[in-house]
Amino acid sequence: MHDNRRVIEQRLTRVLDQRLRPAVHTGAVPLAVAVWDAPGEPVPVGVGLAAPYRPVAVGHRWGPPWSTSWFRVTGQVPREWAGRRVEALVDLGFDKTGAGFSSEGLVHRADGTVVKGLHPRNAWIPVADPAAGGEQVAFHIEAAANPTFDHFGEFHHAPTPLGRRPPWLTGGGPPGEPLYRLLRADLTVLDTDLWDLVQDLDVLDQLMRSLPLDSPRRWQLLRAADRALDTLDLQNPAAGARAAREAVRPALAAPATAGAHRISAIGHAHIDTAWLWPLREAERKVARTLANVTQLMDEHPGFRFAMSQAQQLAWMKENRPGIYARVREKAAAGQFLPVGSLWVEPDTNITGGESLVRQLVHGKRFYQDEFGVETAEMWLPDTFGYNAALPQLMKLAGIRWFLTQKISWNTINRFPHHTFWWEGIDGTRIFSHFPPADTYNSELSGAELAHAVSTFQDKGTADRSLVPFGYGDGGGGPTREMLARADRLADLEGSPKVAIEHPAAFFTRAHREYPDAPVWLGELYLEFHRGTLTSQLKTKQGNRRNEHLLREAELWCATATVHAGRAYPYDALDRLWKTVLLHQFHDILPGSSTAWVHHEAEQAHTAITAELRTLTDAARHALAGPGDATVVFNAAPHTRGGIPALGAALRPHQAHPPVDPAPSGRGFVLDNGLIRIEIDERGLITSARDLRAHREALPPGTAANLLQLHQDFPNEYDAWELDAFYRNTRTDLLEADSVTATGAGVRVVRTFGDSRVEQLLTLPAHSRRLDIDTDIEWREREKILKAAFPLDLRAEHSTAEIPFGHVKRPTHTNTSWDAAKFEICAHRFLHLEEPGWGAALLNDSTYGHDITRAVRPDGGTTTTARLSLLRAARYPDPDADQGHHRLHYALLLGAGIADAVREGYRTNLPERAVPGSRPVTPLVALDTPSVVVEALKLADDRSGDVVVRLYEAHGARTRARLTTGFPLASAHPADLLERPLADPAALDTTHLPHRSVDLTLRPFQILTLRLRPAR
Repeated sequence: MHDNRRVIEQRLTRVLDQRLRPAVHTGAVPLAVAVWDAPGEPVPVGVGLAAPYRPVAVGHRWGPPWSTSWFRVTGQVPREWAGRRVEALVDLGFDKTGAGFSSEGLVHRADGTVVKGLHPRNAWIPVADPAAGGEQVAFHIEAAANPTFDHFGEFHHAPTPLGRRPPWLTGGGPPGEPLYRLLRADLTVLDTDLWDLVQDLDVLDQLMRSLPLDSPRRWQLLRAADRALDTLDLQNPAAGARAAREAVRPALAAPATAGAHRISAIGHAHIDTAWLWPLREAERKVARTLANVTQLMDEHPGFRFAMSQAQQLAWMKENRPGIYARVREKAAAGQFLPVGSLWVEPDTNITGGESLVRQLVHGKRFYQDEFGVETAEMWLPDTFGYNAALPQLMKLAGIRWFLTQKISWNTINRFPHHTFWWEGIDGTRIFSHFPPADTYNSELSGAELAHAVSTFQDKGTADRSLVPFGYGDGGGGPTREMLARADRLADLEGSPKVAIEHPAAFFTRAHREYPDAPVWLGELYLEFHRGTLTSQLKTKQGNRRNEHLLREAELWCATATVHAGRAYPYDALDRLWKTVLLHQFHDILPGSSTAWVHHEAEQAHTAITAELRTLTDAARHALAGPGDATVVFNAAPHTRGGIPALGAALRPHQAHPPVDPAPSGRGFVLDNGLIRIEIDERGLITSARDLRAHREALPPGTAANLLQLHQDFPNEYDAWELDAFYRNTRTDLLEADSVTATGAGVRVVRTFGDSRVEQLLTLPAHSRRLDIDTDIEWREREKILKAAFPLDLRAEHSTAEIPFGHVKRPTHTNTSWDAAKFEICAHRFLHLEEPGWGAALLNDSTYGHDITRAVRPDGGTTTTARLSLLRAARYPDPDADQGHHRLHYALLLGAGIADAVREGYRTNLPERAVPGSRPVTPLVALDTPSVVVEALKLADDRSGDVVVRLYEAHGARTRARLTTGFPLASAHPADLLERPLADPAALDTTHLPHRSVDLTLRPFQILTLRLRPAR
């Protein structure tokens, strides 16, 4: 019996692959082919249509990497095909295994209208159904020669130059050798009966193989397939297609059991906005995919497709109006479903808090304005971990549900739920789901659906899950074959019940059926891709710099509008924000894209910086007025040096210069009366003493600011991953080329390998912060550079800043969940303390950190905190991080959380001095340091209202009074989109006549206020 089963299975596979699928299209008639090779970057459609084509034949080699060729295919439908469905088949030379990682094409009619995309598993073009016979056929195909990056060979391992922008695209030399060969261009007839038989047998085959060997249902399906094959003449399979379909009909008509798992199938195409291709190619991938899905909707009214990134649709609106019109048509019909609520699918570890707000604001507003849709879900299947502020941000944006897939990639611990409530740091809960099929590019295969059923963690209490299906990343999205599977699996014995529907339908039913789902508290830490916290430092620095410059620009421009009547630059700020948001995509900001992508990101950030500085300088000069005095602006949320928070004061520039180094033995001492730092002849910190607390911060015999070099060669995913075994080897950089005193501090120069590091250690007067400015010429390969600070304290947890708050993480490895967090994310500070005393590491652009503990022979505990400064991955960018870098970090002694929060902002928001004569009254002031203003701007509706976004930063319930620097007519809480929000507990306006309101905030609560000036 066992051998008989295998014989039938093998027979079915061979007949499907070698006889039935090849016979679905019959009567091939060659099309005439001509080509025009675009000389550089992609051209507008009109240029491609009007180009001078030259005739070529099938077999023509085309496509140097990243080039575009336009093919014109022409022919005539034979008259004898009247009444049949006629399609063209064009194979551009596809890599059949790599949907989304091969050449791609977009088909146009002669008038420029779009037909559909061409992809490895979707290479047909509709011609006529039914044909009249004799029709003239003419298509123009914009073909993209995207390199494959050896996707299924040494993928994520082998360094390759293909990720660089080729010089020839801008006239810098000849193009490379062609990558592809045109393999087919024919007119054919689609035999719909035979196509349906193939889909029947395909579903039967996949379902059969997913069932246990001893399952009676498996044998029923096997026998049905055997009977169907017996009816076929394999030399003319089309003749027996209907009879064969009748043979399997009873097997495919058996209904699923009442308790069968239910799967909501969501048509989808996850398209990375940049990754192994630049932004311009992502835009074309979107165009091809949307052309496909809207064409598919014409033929399948029940098909629904969800798209999650507003930026991609904005590209279509601006550059592909014909495709965008089709999208709007299908959205009006309820087939195209805008979802996700975000501008792009961003990284959520590194992206700053206000940036996440704007991701939601711009994403939701686009969907509202363009489609009249209020999205209700955050859709982030592929992001590399999720910070614990997100539940509150989602709720404040009107979001009810959260979807991810990536946490199924954990390498150590299996996440215990598929449907759950996710609770953030403030107590907000969001109903959440991650699909047990463990893919966001499902084909609706039997194996995937069976996997979803078997791995579903919430059996017995819930009975439904969601599956996004469709080829992503330029694979073309869902196919008609996938829709055929969904149709046959709607109610089929042995299979879960499959229904194509809106994500909202799934979440509504899942929530109703499972209201008491378990709760997961805190961040969703991904036990994978930890190296993305450090890869491509310049991209991260550009983002951090511009996040803070945007804060400054909005703050000073709003202040200049209210106090000086200066026009507010709404349009410029809107455009600049959207550009920053675009580059927060989860393969750009994390550093996991090609050299081309990161080069463009760095250029974009440089241009944004220049424009923001121009805007901000103009606003500050308008506020400071004429004069020769120095007006110093403080954009930080806390007062400093006599300057009010969010305001400006008259004072001499640099009122607190750094202390001079004093010689000590063979080294130097920095002492400002608050802390005393000793630096030895190696340039290492051998003592860091808190003079007021009479406490030495460093354990005996240790050195701080010790640079350590590790081999960094992960098993896969070079730019993404940091495997734990990197810690097994370490080189301490103990020797210095020079250690010298300067007027500003102690300068230390080190060389190692082919690299050079120059550091300037300075101690400002009246500060407990040692600043370390670092200048690196980095020429290492497959290494990671860390800066270590051993501390003489026993801390069971570290505290790391995240958007709108902080999280505590264990410093121990009691459990596998604790041990998995061997690399963690912190924004502006990482804090460690024991009762009564603490220390913090501050930074201006570092995100990766690690903490280890060791008990010393004297019984004390050494807790070592390290910053991850640089990596040197070689895939997908073989020259990642090579070159010159400047960064800043600091050691803060005797620090509590309040100190870490304050100094973290100060590190990233320096004082700005301009000549003038007027101090600047802040637009708002708060009477407690625990309530922090994160953004201050004018309302987006151009009403003149002042919008203030603040949050409780210390993790404690707080009362505060907010006072305005202008006459106040009204104050109202608002959601993130600046719409009225009922939250009477948070706001007391009884002091309004006195320009103040009283606030009551729970720990880490975010509050957005609309303040209307009296006029």
